[in-house]
Amino acid sequence: MDSRPIGIFDSGVGGLTVARAVIDLLPHESVIYFGDTARFPYGPRSQAQVRRFAEEIMDLLVAEDVKLAVVACNSASAAAFDELRAAYPLPVVEVIEPAVRAAVRLTRNRNVGLIGTEGTIRSGRYREAIEETHENVTLVAQACPRFVEYVERGETTGPEILDLARGYLAPLLAAEVDTLILGCTHYPLLTGVIGYLVGPDVFLVNSAEWTARGVFAELTRADLHAPYGARPAHRFLASGDPDEFRQVGARFLGPEVGVVERRSAAVPVEAEVS
Repeated sequence: MDSRPIGIFDSGVGGLTVARAVIDLLPHESVIYFGDTARFPYGPRSQAQVRRFAEEIMDLLVAEDVKLAVVACNSASAAAFDELRAAYPLPVVEVIEPAVRAAVRLTRNRNVGLIGTEGTIRSGRYREAIEETHENVTLVAQACPRFVEYVERGETTGPEILDLARGYLAPLLAAEVDTLILGCTHYPLLTGVIGYLVGPDVFLVNSAEWTARGVFAELTRADLHAPYGARPAHRFLASGDPDEFRQVGARFLGPEVGVVERRSAAVPVEAEVS
């Protein structure tokens, strides 16, 4: 048994959907969440730059003595997961492989769709993960760069987001995908719009819930679960404005987002509590 916290990080607040799934599945575990909101978004950045950011954040989480780290960011998973897993002496879980495994199991016609940021789609990491399953599955990928800005400001319904989503999803519907991976941690907040447009016969794969299952499996394998009945303590760190993180983050996680500490990943400083 191990009472140390689980570390979760993302380029912003989107990874709180993963934190929500982890907290729900593992209610006795403490979580430290880091949102790199000062350098958000990662999608348009180069893979080398995102890899450096991910390593800086991992150093911060290791200094906080986390027992397991979750890369709750598709762009960072695509750019740095293999390097992080090799470089750090603790279990590291990402969001891509769990979602791919679920999609491959769920698809009936072997046509799987993927929506994500430009960086995630450009990396080709999802396509590689599909190929690594050795299943006869076709992946149809579509970048949806403007989805994040709508989710960040809370605009998840209405004619504008419907029109935008209709355009993004048209190539996937034309390809007759029957399973759609939501390849960005912001996108679960758009499942209403996306599900409405693709229809009830298309499975939506939310990587957050499958990632949480991966966290459970890693803790079980390594015997790292917190003791039953432990009282969890969750902390939230942001490299940008703590007040903005708290306001937007509450839409993703809920009332658990309370005090937010301002922390730089590049050069760790004493926490400034807002």
